Amino acid sequence: MLACDRVPSTAGTLFVVGTPIGNLEDLSLRAARVLREADIIAAEDTRSAKTLLAHADATGAVNPARMVTSYFEGNEASRAGELAAALVAGKRVAVISEAGMPGVSDPGARAVAAAIAAGARVEVIAGPSAALAALVGSGLPSDRFTFLGFPPRDSGPRQVLFGTLRGEVATMIFYEAPDRVAATLGDLGQALGSDRRASLGRELTKLHEEHVRGTLGELSARYAETAPRGECTLVVEGAREAPAALDVEAELVKLLDAGLGPRDAAARLVIATGKPRRQLYQLALSLRGRR
Repeated sequence: MLACDRVPSTAGTLFVVGTPIGNLEDLSLRAARVLREADIIAAEDTRSAKTLLAHADATGAVNPARMVTSYFEGNEASRAGELAAALVAGKRVAVISEAGMPGVSDPGARAVAAAIAAGARVEVIAGPSAALAALVGSGLPSDRFTFLGFPPRDSGPRQVLFGTLRGEVATMIFYEAPDRVAATLGDLGQALGSDRRASLGRELTKLHEEHVRGTLGELSARYAETAPRGECTLVVEGAREAPAALDVEAELVKLLDAGLGPRDAAARLVIATGKPRRQLYQLALSLRGRR
């Protein structure tokens, strides 16, 4: 069944508000007005919200009944229902993340789903985007791109993910914590090739904004010993052509013939195939048993 935003006049509106990713001057006039007029502001970080609201409130009158409540990963599921109930009661609810657009690698998606289920209107207030700022600043092709958020923290799942991206022709965008940048760059280099072009954008929109451009190998060497400072966004060039299909069984046989055990042979092919190590290990055991 199709659904649209024609909602009862008594229902409230959920405003999904994009907020600055570093520079408060990037808060739009519309976003500031919505934050001033909201009855409830659901904030990922109430401390940073106070700074943002002080900036927004300086430009106009504030709803005296406005309430600020926490809305973060730990309480997102339960709080979404509470926000939906407020919307049914006709309240104007604004959702903000610590920085950027709620729902994109930040809490917000559940609130939107709950609002839609409750029959409330949803309005998205566009704002700054670290992904797009880094993409445009990278100098890499922007006509086709894919956003992949934060890679897995654990090396195994991360390597599997990167292995599946070997044939991705679109420019790829990742968010990453500074202390994991070196490991991520190393795994990307192994999966996609150390000569693949990339760019690391950090401190975007802030005083010390920087775009470090080079190959994955060059960036990996740069951050091997010293982690970058600030929030980081990685932009990686897509494949110029799809790689030839890999015969997994044949590759495992080669490694086994070379003297590697099933466990080591499987580990060698995780990134190249994008398949889980356990699956490759079981296949290697099976191949060895046939010999």
